[in-house]
Amino acid sequence: MMVDAHRVIDIAGGGLAGLSLGIALRNRGVPVRLHEAMSYPKHRVCGEFISGVTNKTLSFLGIERLFDHTLLHREATWCNADGVLSSFRLPQAAYGISRYRLDEQLCSLLRSMGGTVMEGSRIGTEHRAREGTVWAVGRKPTNQAQWLGLKMHVRGIELRTSLEMHLGDWGYVGLAQVEDEWVNVCGLFRIRPDVRERPQDLLIEYLRRCGLVELAGRLTRAHHREGSYAAVAGFSLGRQQLQSGTCSIGDAESIIPPFTGHGMSMALQSAELAVEPLVAYAQGMTDWETCTQHMRASQLRHFRRRLGVAQSFHFALFDPMWRRPVEILAQNDLLPLRLLFSLTR
Repeated sequence: MMVDAHRVIDIAGGGLAGLSLGIALRNRGVPVRLHEAMSYPKHRVCGEFISGVTNKTLSFLGIERLFDHTLLHREATWCNADGVLSSFRLPQAAYGISRYRLDEQLCSLLRSMGGTVMEGSRIGTEHRAREGTVWAVGRKPTNQAQWLGLKMHVRGIELRTSLEMHLGDWGYVGLAQVEDEWVNVCGLFRIRPDVRERPQDLLIEYLRRCGLVELAGRLTRAHHREGSYAAVAGFSLGRQQLQSGTCSIGDAESIIPPFTGHGMSMALQSAELAVEPLVAYAQGMTDWETCTQHMRASQLRHFRRRLGVAQSFHFALFDPMWRRPVEILAQNDLLPLRLLFSLTR
């Protein structure tokens, strides 16, 4: 649906949320300038497992055809240092695709639709509350460097199912197959200041420190994808502290604990929720303050429950004292994984 839009929308951040929003706005005739500090393609710390997004959302954003031939995941296995805890069939198939490929495809699509994508361009934080600017830069930096996210791609590793979750002491990691027989390995760990390894060895060393020695050995023997190592630290989970007047989407608005495998879907849903208020603003039918308030209210309404449930379970997974009861329940098929799946989506 084309609209008579005369106001330009600037999007700060060219990740999943920002690119998808830009495409949806261009589909509706809204002028878009997207600023990405890095360049495409780029490896990002991400589970690369899209679980919980509907075809309706993909179609609304105008990106559904990018998923026509994407790998589908239908089963998941949870493990600890001793072996398999539980395996189950996912209530809904999930997509497996790397951010390296998906972001590049989204960028190409946005440009083909007349959107302006400026790589190597950064909007300063002092301008994030500026009228007409959507903040989609991802995780908000914090001085409380408690968590460390690590990621790499490997080949030549045999998975029990197309998704494996491994629980360790003060950390967990997910393995999910993506395109071209690569397996994305992405983990979240409590930071250990005494661990100082080369980027290509950092994730494996953290696995060893978490007690996941068998998995560390499997990864050591696998073929590593050059340049796929990525790390991120200094962020907080849950809803982010927003500057007054800031219009935020994706991880800049809220970060769900990664064990859910729902972060990429939330980025897409966050972009979906932003489209109609921004179109109204671009048409001159509403002011920026009303647009921002509408977006914040809708994101809070849609994400509050799943964030609360996920953070509570995340605490249990990270604390060894609480994780043991979780493992016992899983081993006896008493852990309601399907219910947890639905409550975090």
